[in-house]
Amino acid sequence: MKKTSKTKRILKIIAGIIIFFTLPSLLFFGFLYLKYNEDLPTGTKGQEADILASKMLEALNEEAYLNTDYLEWTFKGRHYYKWYKTDKTCEVSWNEITVILDLQNRKKSKVFAGQQEYNGVEKQDYILKAEGFFNNDSFWLVAPYKVFDPGTERRLVISEEGENSLLVTYTSGGTTPGDSYLWHFDDTGKPKSYQMWVDILPIDGLEATWDQWTTTESGALLPTSHKLLVLDLDMGEVKGLSF
Repeated sequence: MKKTSKTKRILKIIAGIIIFFTLPSLLFFGFLYLKYNEDLPTGTKGQEADILASKMLEALNEEAYLNTDYLEWTFKGRHYYKWYKTDKTCEVSWNEITVILDLQNRKKSKVFAGQQEYNGVEKQDYILKAEGFFNNDSFWLVAPYKVFDPGTERRLVISEEGENSLLVTYTSGGTTPGDSYLWHFDDTGKPKSYQMWVDILPIDGLEATWDQWTTTESGALLPTSHKLLVLDLDMGEVKGLSF
């Protein structure tokens, strides 16, 4: 009997610990879900949507971005990038690993552990991880310039207040095809935020800011940070050069 009673007490303690740690998290998630979750809006494809997208690119000096040969930034102080855009390669670094990622032919990518080239059994895993990091983190840098990428659909969305927004859906490409982003603009036509309907987030319609811009040496406008709920997504010292 004593052993059974002791076991029950242990189980109660374990259950109490689990509830103590998980219940606040569940309540917080429930609050966020009720407050922020939104259905994907409908919109109208066609010329008006494309005009709005073009106005955004003009406000951001797209020509300067297209003529930018080299981009450098970090993502949340964890991933480090040197993107040779013209050569279609990117140096992706995290921890002690550096991947020279060939963006046209993954098989040509190289992996370094410290200063030594690595060709071990995990080489392809590192390359795939670097590719995933690049797809996500570069999107937070250059997403506005990708609204006319192959496989994109653009729709004009008009709010109840009469404001025009641009819904962009990526039907192919990247790591998570099918993701949608609703761009909101300031008076100059520059993005100020977007809402996201993406597989990686459990809440639909979360909004992230796009209002901390810097003009790089190449003339391209790029973000230095974003705010998502209470999270700050720091892009580090953003550089853009034309050779």
